Amino acid sequence: MKINIYYGGRGLLEDPTLFVIDRIVQVLEELRVEVKRYNMYEDKSGIATLPNTLKECDGLILASSVEWFGIGGYMQQFLDMCWLYGDKEKISGLYMMPVVVATAYGELDAELSLKKAWDILGGTSINGIASYVETAEVFERNSAFLSLIEKKAEDLYRSVNQKQVKLPTSNTAVKNNIIKKHNIKLTPQESEQLSKFVADDGYVKKQKEDIEELAAMFKHMLGDDEKKEEPVYEDDIVGGFFKNYYPEKDFSAKYVIVIPDISKNLIIDVKSGEELSCEYGEDQEADVKLKAESSMMRDIIAGRMTFQKGFMSGEITAKGNFKTLRMLDQIFRFRYKK
Repeated sequence: MKINIYYGGRGLLEDPTLFVIDRIVQVLEELRVEVKRYNMYEDKSGIATLPNTLKECDGLILASSVEWFGIGGYMQQFLDMCWLYGDKEKISGLYMMPVVVATAYGELDAELSLKKAWDILGGTSINGIASYVETAEVFERNSAFLSLIEKKAEDLYRSVNQKQVKLPTSNTAVKNNIIKKHNIKLTPQESEQLSKFVADDGYVKKQKEDIEELAAMFKHMLGDDEKKEEPVYEDDIVGGFFKNYYPEKDFSAKYVIVIPDISKNLIIDVKSGEELSCEYGEDQEADVKLKAESSMMRDIIAGRMTFQKGFMSGEITAKGNFKTLRMLDQIFRFRYKK
């Protein structure tokens, strides 16, 4: 028997999820199970090809940390890739156990998200671990907690070994109606090849350039090459915020984004019912203060990154009202442009 573990956290030493995973691995290896672990944070560009590794296992564990909100960007990206490129026939025979350890509120919601996602993909989810602790020491000092973790590992072993059957749920209907109708019909080999292309930045970049070249050619042929006048902004970062602003009714907030590599502070003032104010200025008090390099800001504006994913990966630091922080991705909807 072979079990794969997909860890979607940031790999921090103090992450209690790592302690739980290690304990589960210990139990499974004692049961003579071959265990392979994939740390998504170690190879972010390789997440697109991870669904190919599912064909090697009999069951899997999706392990996620809740640091502030939800299952995190890496795990969400992995599930997206399973939806787009995963071998649905193989997934339908896989048992998945979720492991969610939170240091903030939301472990039950995160566990439910993983189970629902896997059920809709066509696999079978079993009850897993959802817990809130401040540090891993809480588990280490309590033998009863350790016994529960070990029992869950044994439950996964039994489910996979005995091919336990679950009663049908409404997720089965969703799977049949959505996946079959809207997914591109590809063979497992085609899905694997396509996921490799997506993970190859050079290939993707070349495809974008070819599409842009063709678009420019057809535009010229149609005589639609007149340039439209656009407002002139101080620079591309400021302009990006103005062009992608979607005001929310009754929402007001002030953000200060410190951009250290260009020694500037971007002041964003959002007022309900009024135009957006976005300009460089002096550091000042705000509802939320962020710190990010200019390259990260341009990735966000280009739609390659979001504020939430940047914060979860540690490339953006922030302090202030986190509910207001999450609103950034709602009022500024940057779309990927080819």
